[in-house]
Amino acid sequence: MELSTQPSPPSSSTNHNQSLRVDFTWVKFKSSISPTSDPTQPLYIIDYSTLKKECILVSSAKTGSRIGSGILPIISINPSFKLHDRKGTIKALSRFKTSYTYLSYAFSASFNGPPVAMHWTGNSDFKTWDFVCLDPQQMPVAKFKANWWSLHKIGVIEFVWDREISEAMRDEIVVTGLTVMYCMVIRTCSILGLFGALAARPGPIKEGSKEGSKQQDSSVTSTDQARVGKQD
Repeated sequence: MELSTQPSPPSSSTNHNQSLRVDFTWVKFKSSISPTSDPTQPLYIIDYSTLKKECILVSSAKTGSRIGSGILPIISINPSFKLHDRKGTIKALSRFKTSYTYLSYAFSASFNGPPVAMHWTGNSDFKTWDFVCLDPQQMPVAKFKANWWSLHKIGVIEFVWDREISEAMRDEIVVTGLTVMYCMVIRTCSILGLFGALAARPGPIKEGSKEGSKQQDSSVTSTDQARVGKQD
């Protein structure tokens, strides 16, 4: 399935305090992401693949077009993702804590401007893992409460930013949030993650680095279009 390159409607935005529920279906081996206020109207469908490089496939529930994907390495603690036609790295800031950064175009201050550094952090207990996405000013944008033991209700994504969230921003939070969550599941359950952590070089993504160069793309994507519509 090809990535979507069609511009999103200019007015596409979501309320800043909207929350989404993530539900898994064993029969179809898929997940759906729906507003908690109306679970019968899913926004995203998540497919999983254990035999392909792209393990997490995120598609629009309405059109079926591919929105993005998460790529989970077996040993490295730095996952990567695709969002529309851009690639990005989610780089660990710590070897043994849930602390990640990635470069965001959806949250950039201006259209077609340079990307900004977003962060995912997390804390866990016996039952849940609480992930928080922070903007460049370290203000919470979204919270993802994942349930360790639930067979169907994976978790809830709640947008807590004090500004409206565009559809492009929501797409990015969903793709990167799921990628970080499943990366931490693999790190927790596999001894190979320990070797990956010991070999890692944690730290911010530097301009001109291998991780940063993946996202340097001058083409106007649907993510850009959605953000422009919102800022207009």
